[in-house]
Amino acid sequence: MLTLSRAFHSAIGLCSATLLMAVIAQPVAAVEDGDFALENTEDLYHVCSTDAADPNHASAQLACTAFIKATVQYHDAVSDRKHLKRLICYPQGTSIANGQTAFLAWVKQNAGNAKRMGELPVVGLVRALAKAYPCN
Repeated sequence: MLTLSRAFHSAIGLCSATLLMAVIAQPVAAVEDGDFALENTEDLYHVCSTDAADPNHASAQLACTAFIKATVQYHDAVSDRKHLKRLICYPQGTSIANGQTAFLAWVKQNAGNAKRMGELPVVGLVRALAKAYPCN
């Protein structure tokens, strides 16, 4: 028999999973559909800068966070395993939110540069993080 505590935790887990699926499955309305294709740096900017009042803010933040985390994990894995030069040297304790802030600041500085905004989003993100967290 489940104790009240286990039943409570099971209910919370089920609700959380249901809510996550609902957020992921939401159609994109205020954010343009094409932005979620993440074909260029400008698309990533639109996804990562979605206003909190936007009904798709949670989905956009999830996509932005996942993209940043995957990019940094890949960078770390490749540079560590292959003993390649690191492009990003962030201090311990740096969060994904810090990376997102650095990316948004970099985009504001480069918004008029069509070439940079047209690059693959991983290139724009690495440029932004390398500027914010340079390696000596």
